Amino acid sequence: MAKGRPNENLARLLDEADFKHRQFARAVNRIGAERGLNLRYDESAVAHWLKGAVPQKAARPAVLEALSRRIGRPITHEEAGFGVTPIVAGLEIAPEHALNTIEGLVDTGRADMDPSRRAVLTTALYSATLAVPGFDEADETLDRLEHQAAGRTVRIGPGDVAAVRSMTDKIADILDELGGAHARPIAAAFIVNSVSSYLRADGTDGVKNDMRAAASDLVYLTGWMAMYEKAHGLGQRYYRQALGLAKAGGDQVTYCRTLRGMALQAANLKHATKALELADSAAEAAPSAGPRLQAFLRGQQAHGAALVGDRRLAFSRLGETEAALSKADNRRDAVGGYDRSAYEFHVSSVLYALGDVPGSIDAMKASNRARPSVEKQGNAHANGLLAQRQLELGHLEAACATWGEFLDDYAQLSSARADEHFDIMRRRIRPHLRNPRARELNERARELARQKAAA
Repeated sequence: MAKGRPNENLARLLDEADFKHRQFARAVNRIGAERGLNLRYDESAVAHWLKGAVPQKAARPAVLEALSRRIGRPITHEEAGFGVTPIVAGLEIAPEHALNTIEGLVDTGRADMDPSRRAVLTTALYSATLAVPGFDEADETLDRLEHQAAGRTVRIGPGDVAAVRSMTDKIADILDELGGAHARPIAAAFIVNSVSSYLRADGTDGVKNDMRAAASDLVYLTGWMAMYEKAHGLGQRYYRQALGLAKAGGDQVTYCRTLRGMALQAANLKHATKALELADSAAEAAPSAGPRLQAFLRGQQAHGAALVGDRRLAFSRLGETEAALSKADNRRDAVGGYDRSAYEFHVSSVLYALGDVPGSIDAMKASNRARPSVEKQGNAHANGLLAQRQLELGHLEAACATWGEFLDDYAQLSSARADEHFDIMRRRIRPHLRNPRARELNERARELARQKAAA
């Protein structure tokens, strides 16, 4: 659109969204921060856009997402008066219609493997208005995969399926012990170099479906790692590809588990209504679930209910979660597992969302006691949250002790989420350096920061 010509399209959208100029600018800045952009727009910038100026290229997706979230439907570049939707230069990611093809999966994984492209891919924007179909309404991914495998002479067998599942378990172990920054590139490389070939191969119907289900588990785990590393647009893309593979393999368990992961992502991004909607969709998509899967899903529903302020429903769901978990066996699943530690974490999340900070602290301590020490990434995240809540109540020395435990695990991790906890710790301890425990913690943090910078 030519500069100086009023943008009537944008004006109509702002009116539909009932956005004041200052509100709109703040929403754009907040969404930009989700993708690592430091935007500082104010009402004067919005006035310029309405007069015909176009936002900077990097900011346009945030502008569109702000409108989409407020209005409740996807808004395109063209609809907002910014011209046709551009191709993201240098990314070479498959377009939307190719998302659930083998080529689309390979494009995503290949970009995630390459450090020079990963930084760009990480800024892909999360869509809060995405409609997710139920299992029975999911698209025809199976037909697409069958078409792509037609005429292949390479055959796969049960041993190939077992290899994918074994590799997924090992990647999950690396995630727990060393963090997602180490584990996710391994997963992406395995998807590109091995799994994509298996998905193109021929075999019996049973083996091909098992392979799609196994691949879906791996892609779900990769999406979870991207989400955990705050690459939310990328994580959402992997999740949607996992849904497609699960549908193709007739695997309702992985389908609903992936929806539950998407609910957690929405909760992390403070989209309360979407988080509850996705958690409920996950439960509805589940087949006759065993007790552990039922607990896994009900716990997320409890958190979603708490986020929208429904205390009665949240505690009802927690009761269902505990009852289901009490009937489960002692097996520990590498992907999508649920145990006492996870349950107490959900209790802590529910209580905190409902304003009970002391209760959330007690539940988080219970979660920590139940969690295996080898799960360093989980320990670091839980202790980071616990220390923040202890300080929120003015319990400085308790917070310092918890942050000390966080540093024990953080020293061995490579994780954006753990980095965020580290930065929060340093900022929040700074006003308290007259306290000996706080000074000691601060000195230890400074030394650890130097070591990580030199590594």
